[in-house]
Amino acid sequence: MKITVIGYWHGYPGAGEATSGYLFEEEGYKMLVDCGSGVVSSLQQYIDLKDLDSVVLSHYHNDHIADIGVLHYHRVLSYYGEGFEKPLTIYGHQEDSQGFSALSYKNLAAAFPYTDQAPLMAGPFTITFVKTSHPVACYGMRISTEKGSVFYTADTGYMPALASHAQHCDLMIAECSLFAGQDGTAAGHMNSHEAGKLADAAKAKELLLTHLPHFGNHKQLVSEAKEYFQGNVETAHAGWKKTIEQ
Repeated sequence: MKITVIGYWHGYPGAGEATSGYLFEEEGYKMLVDCGSGVVSSLQQYIDLKDLDSVVLSHYHNDHIADIGVLHYHRVLSYYGEGFEKPLTIYGHQEDSQGFSALSYKNLAAAFPYTDQAPLMAGPFTITFVKTSHPVACYGMRISTEKGSVFYTADTGYMPALASHAQHCDLMIAECSLFAGQDGTAAGHMNSHEAGKLADAAKAKELLLTHLPHFGNHKQLVSEAKEYFQGNVETAHAGWKKTIEQ
């Protein structure tokens, strides 16, 4: 299982970069988790957009879905320009009916629902979902293959219960919108200490901090998370890669 960070910024993209977007690849299947602002532009540095098999969305805030409409237009122009008819599969929750319905587009993109009651099978990936602490319905997810597993917190305030869903994951991709001492509870976001605590409680092998703030020194986030988590800690950046093998 190969993971590539496409975008990692909180709220809006840094110059020439993107907000949340993570590419998962296994056995030739290509799946994008979240599709924020700038993701489609950046994604083309790693794959041909025609080869994208599916998109899984954690929630419907713009920094996680802004480029869905852009993907729709890619399918339209590919269809009329080259006769390309591969429909794009987009998975989302139905707790926001308007947000979910906007995922489909003509016969070129089709929305399918997921829930936290049953696993989702997407190509070689098995995905289980858990609702997070955020002002709108948002789901973290454990993404697994025979080779290993990744837990993605999506957007969330600190929830110790998430650790049970992430137990012994090979990689935790945890949102880290704030520095130690800053309280993001009301906004549904974690700080560096909380991300470290969660990774420690989950006994994760590695921790990748993402959804990063537009202020401060990101190296400080790493040192703060390490006060609670003894494994390897890194901050996300465009093009960060990890391959998980048995």
